[in-house]
Amino acid sequence: MIQELTNPFGRVYLTIETNTKNRWIHVNWMGYLTEENIKNGAAAYTKALADAGFNCVLNDTRLIIGGWDHSLNWVVNEWAPRAARAGLKYFAMITNPETFGGSTASTFYSNLKSFQAEVFDDKAKAEEWLRQYSIER
Repeated sequence: MIQELTNPFGRVYLTIETNTKNRWIHVNWMGYLTEENIKNGAAAYTKALADAGFNCVLNDTRLIIGGWDHSLNWVVNEWAPRAARAGLKYFAMITNPETFGGSTASTFYSNLKSFQAEVFDDKAKAEEWLRQYSIER
């Protein structure tokens, strides 16, 4: 099942897919992200994670326009601890390193303490890394 979140103009800014085969939540951000978009989107996929009982998120930010510095403090200090309490343990973020979003992702990664995260510029490598944690042994 794929859930779509839209902005006030009706444009999709986030898709959330519960991937039962790999046991992770796959989120794909797109367009310009406001602080409200980020807060609503993060809450929605954290709920999907908790509802599914998974502990992994594949977070694709390659289609965002601009950075999300405006929300970084909230993401690190408020959302991340909440997400960890909801079960999040492993977070693979896919970025374009040369973009503003990519630089924000690096700052996010270096300040994060609530769960294990890795930043990738290749989706296949992100999936490979996440798969070692998502499939229960």
